[in-house]
Amino acid sequence: MSYYRIRQNTDLATDFTPIYQKSWLSGGKLHPWTGPFETVNSPVVINEDESPLVLGSYPLMDAQTSLTVLESAVKAWDSGLGPWPTMSVSARINAVSAFARDMARKKHEITTMLMHEIGKTAADSEKEFDRTIDYISLTVEALKDLDRASSRFSIDQGVFAQVRRAPLGVVLCMGPYNYPLNETFTTLIPALIMGNIVIFKPPKRGVLLHQPLLELFAKHFPAGTVNTVYGDGKEVITPLMKSGSIDVLAFIGSSKVADILKSLHPRPHRLRSVLGLEAKNAGIVMPDAEMASTVSECISGSLSYNGQRCTALKILFVHDSRYEEFKEKYCAGVDALKTGAPWETGVKITPMPDPESALRMKEIIDDALEKGAKIINNQGGNVDGTLVYPTVLTDITPRMRIYREEQFGPIVPILRWSEIREVLDYIVESNYGQQVSIFGSDPEKLGRLIDPLVNQVCRVNINSQCQRGPDSLPFTGRKDSAEGTLSITDALRVFTIRTLVAAKDSHANREILRDIIHDHHSAFVTTDFIF
Repeated sequence: MSYYRIRQNTDLATDFTPIYQKSWLSGGKLHPWTGPFETVNSPVVINEDESPLVLGSYPLMDAQTSLTVLESAVKAWDSGLGPWPTMSVSARINAVSAFARDMARKKHEITTMLMHEIGKTAADSEKEFDRTIDYISLTVEALKDLDRASSRFSIDQGVFAQVRRAPLGVVLCMGPYNYPLNETFTTLIPALIMGNIVIFKPPKRGVLLHQPLLELFAKHFPAGTVNTVYGDGKEVITPLMKSGSIDVLAFIGSSKVADILKSLHPRPHRLRSVLGLEAKNAGIVMPDAEMASTVSECISGSLSYNGQRCTALKILFVHDSRYEEFKEKYCAGVDALKTGAPWETGVKITPMPDPESALRMKEIIDDALEKGAKIINNQGGNVDGTLVYPTVLTDITPRMRIYREEQFGPIVPILRWSEIREVLDYIVESNYGQQVSIFGSDPEKLGRLIDPLVNQVCRVNINSQCQRGPDSLPFTGRKDSAEGTLSITDALRVFTIRTLVAAKDSHANREILRDIIHDHHSAFVTTDFIF
């Protein structure tokens, strides 16, 4: 399958500098790479050129280099005795805050590359960057609160104790292509600020936008604290997991890949996993739903960033009494969405990141049509290279891939229901349990529906689309949708373990602890209050 061709002249399309990344970060230094490189193409072809716009390239590292990176990380951890894991909380906060201030100055080059590299609109690219900066700031404040609560001793049954949180070791962070900056940093930053050592591998699509940050990681953190690997996952991640030296796997992607990665680790009971996986979030339209706002939320929920979000509404259930009305208004709204290049003003539907993603969308649509589904919107089913037009499907049956498979693209199946049990059975039988959205106005009916749903999914949204934010709220899932919980405060806990120092109450022990605290002999045992 080809790339989407831009047929109009535009200056914005070339308003960036290609990044030919020729180094990798390890041991606090950028090491030159002289091996093979992977060329990064834009999802589009500009004007009448024959080839897609080349955005740059990055190293295709091998297994041996990957193990060299791991060696640097293990050395920085030093069995928990390294400079970063033993650093005071306030010092780690200062380092992360300084990094964030420098990162903020990189906004233009990162968001421009984000827009070109994965086809995200200019507005959404800027929103992702700003949200990431805010996330770092909120994480710092959450750690201050957590540390203040831990900066005292308890006395119980003649035992003094101070309970604090300690890092786990070497963390492997792997983010997704749809939010390659934000989702990567929602694991990297909390893992880092809590004293862990980090190795991160950017997703296959969304690599180059991280390059401007490498020097900042080297500048603000001790040698080996943050390290990078690039290339084919089987080549560079397999040896890391097989080594047994990875203490935490922070992965956002498919459950299939997560299962493979976990199975590679020789010490499964020593591996902590933090996983954000697939979802098949349902939207349920009740008979008394307010139609205008419901349609608006469902369009945004199902098609923002082309539906390439784990939190997207991926299947819509509409009551018989509102089915025809909903279809008509939903399709009209979908067909009104502007399609085109990500830098065009007002564009909502952009090219998918690569031809393979577009081809998968076509296969899912064709499978549904072959088994009796119908396309009911004007542009539905049209594919122009990497640009897949939003496709609204009806007459869906369980035999179709779209019925249970996470499409992760601009395909929206609409089903009708008469008894709510039909919808509940679908959600119960689903392999996924992240979120659901309910649209209605009857408090009694909504209340009765909430109770069974909270035991199947981890967030029930009332008259609003599924979403991750705000980041202060728990973000997780049941079944095959997640492992561990990510919110600002939950993330600080998931990358640490509660550890305590205790002593029997005696005059000698009181004097020892008093001297340790007074003379700052320990970064762990402290009653300092962080402002």
